[in-house]
Amino acid sequence: MGSISTKRGKRKKISNLKSQISNPNLKSKNFKKNNNRLSTISNQQLTINRLSNYLITFGYCFLIIGAFIFALTFYPVIREELRYLLAAKTGQKSLKNAPIKPVDEDFGIVIPKIGANTRVMANVDPFNPKEYQWLLTKGVAHAKGSSLPNQPGNIFIFAHSSNNWYNANRYNAVFYLINKLEKNDEIIIYYQKTRFLYKVTAKKLVEASTVSYLSPSYQSGSVLTLMTCWPPGTTLKRLIIMAKMTN
Repeated sequence: MGSISTKRGKRKKISNLKSQISNPNLKSKNFKKNNNRLSTISNQQLTINRLSNYLITFGYCFLIIGAFIFALTFYPVIREELRYLLAAKTGQKSLKNAPIKPVDEDFGIVIPKIGANTRVMANVDPFNPKEYQWLLTKGVAHAKGSSLPNQPGNIFIFAHSSNNWYNANRYNAVFYLINKLEKNDEIIIYYQKTRFLYKVTAKKLVEASTVSYLSPSYQSGSVLTLMTCWPPGTTLKRLIIMAKMTN
C-alpha cells in the first residue's frame, strides 16, 4: 500500500508540472515576474552608472577649479619672476634702463633692481586686516606708529600675500621680488616731493608672529624696513629687508 501511495504522489506532481507548463496563464505570470526582476536590476544598474558619471564629472570639475585657483594665486609670482629673468638675460642691471619716475612723489617707493614703483599708503594699522587689505589694493602700506622719511627712526613698509587666490592676485605683486635684493642695492623713498635714498643692509626670514621690526626705534639712525609674506601667495612666514639712509 505504501509503495502504491508513493507512486500516486509522484504521478500527481508530474501531472501538476505538466499542467503548469501547458498553462499559458502560468507562463505569462512567470514571464512577468522574471521581466520585473530584470527591470529592477536594470534600473539599479542605471542608477549606479548615473551616480558614477556624476562623481567622475564632479571630480573633473574639482580638478579644473583647483588648477584655476592655483594659476590665479601664483600667476603674479610667475609673471614677476619671468620679467626679472628676462631683464637679467638681456644684461640689464635693473628692470628699467632709464631712471624710474615715481608714481607718487608725495609718498612713493621705487626699487630699481626689481622695477618696483608704487605709492605708499600712510599710517595704516598693520593689525587690522579690514583696513590694510583694502589699502593694499592701491599700493603698499606704511605701518602706523613707525617713523616717516623726514624723521629719524625706523620706517616700516609692508605688503601682504593673502589667504585666498583673489586677494593674493591683487595685493602685493610689487613686493614679490624683494627676495632678489642684496646688500647695497638701492631703495628710493619719495615723501612730500623729496627723494630719500636707502641702501640694503640685511635680509631675513622670520616667523609670522614676529612684530619687533615694527618699532620706530628698532634700529638706530634713519632706517627702512620692508616686509612681505613668504613664500609668495601664502602667509606662512615674513621676509624682511632692512636698509639705511645714505643721503
